Amino acid sequence: MTSIAILGYGTVGSGVAHVLDENTGEVRASAHDDVRVKAILDLREFPGDPHEKQVTHDFQTILDDPEIRVVCETMGGVNPAYEFTKKALQAGKSVCTSNKELVAKHGPELVRIARENRVSYLFEASVGGGIPILRTLEGALKSERITGITGILNGTTNYILTRMDQEGASFEDVLRQAQELGYAERDPSADIEGHDACRKIAILGSLMMGGYVDSESVPTEGITRISTADLSGAREFGMAIKLLGHCRCTDKGLDISVAPYLIGRENPLASVNGVFNAIAVDGNMLGTSMYYGQGAGRDATASAVVADVCEIVRNAGSTVPVSMSADAVELAPAGDGFRRYFLRVDGSHAQEAQAAFEGSTCKTVKGADGAEEACLLTGKLRESAFTGQLESLSGVRNWIRVLDE
Repeated sequence: MTSIAILGYGTVGSGVAHVLDENTGEVRASAHDDVRVKAILDLREFPGDPHEKQVTHDFQTILDDPEIRVVCETMGGVNPAYEFTKKALQAGKSVCTSNKELVAKHGPELVRIARENRVSYLFEASVGGGIPILRTLEGALKSERITGITGILNGTTNYILTRMDQEGASFEDVLRQAQELGYAERDPSADIEGHDACRKIAILGSLMMGGYVDSESVPTEGITRISTADLSGAREFGMAIKLLGHCRCTDKGLDISVAPYLIGRENPLASVNGVFNAIAVDGNMLGTSMYYGQGAGRDATASAVVADVCEIVRNAGSTVPVSMSADAVELAPAGDGFRRYFLRVDGSHAQEAQAAFEGSTCKTVKGADGAEEACLLTGKLRESAFTGQLESLSGVRNWIRVLDE
């Protein structure tokens, strides 16, 4: 019998207990042992909950309990999750987490501490919810040379863009509806400004390169400037707009970013709608493979946490290896990307824009105010060259990168 503790009994933490209760036999078969919840840390009481007697308000009782071998950190945020995780690892307890903010900020240190104490620090649920993408990178694709990863990594923004595209609704209206449905937080900035996706692509880039990508160094844009006119223009070119986390190896370092991109309808990522996530991985031998599923939600995310618990229990007494170190990954210079661009300008400035970007294709759409606007699709050029040309133009409404890989 393996005893575990859950830190934080919110959405994901309660989901972990639920998965263990519902899938007892499956967990036993995977872990090669029975797994039970012995303690749950939370400030609240949970009268009537099946696990109400396991609730404690003192982390020290968990730390001092020799029977508890695995800690599931589902608190979120950096503090006190960082201190609790560090102390648990130093006490010889393995930790698994869904906390992408903590992993993105302190992952290499916590992986090192786990290794030094012959325990494990796993974080499958920190990226892609229930999609087993980290385990795939660390296992099935380990013999591949991964050259790029591109993904829809945030369900909230994907839901908003899907609704705007399919219904012509404004960003503000769809955001409000997403909040009412529980898909967006009351303060949605982490999602709509791209910070959530940034942490996730930084984790993926770290594992891909075997080092550490500091999320604060990743160029990041959200979707707040995307309008229905942009989506209409994209449709004219047979494309969709998605917020993507994107990284690829170049001869100048890792090109990594989070931003809205136009992608062709033939790209499988273009058909990923609603709150779902999808991640495409490029390998030098396999080519492109894609992993799709629920990127959030109680049971999907909890399922990934429990999968980590099972792997830790199966490998009791040793450290499950994780390809993340403190070695900083060299990043490609900003503005060095070579790609096409989508540009939307006032109709009266269409000829000026076409002259600035010779060989571009132009379409006409109606703006939010009903006025005629021109949408251009440029040829491939360096981002620094594109933005330099942009500064000389008048009537620019918006511009978006195009994903051609």
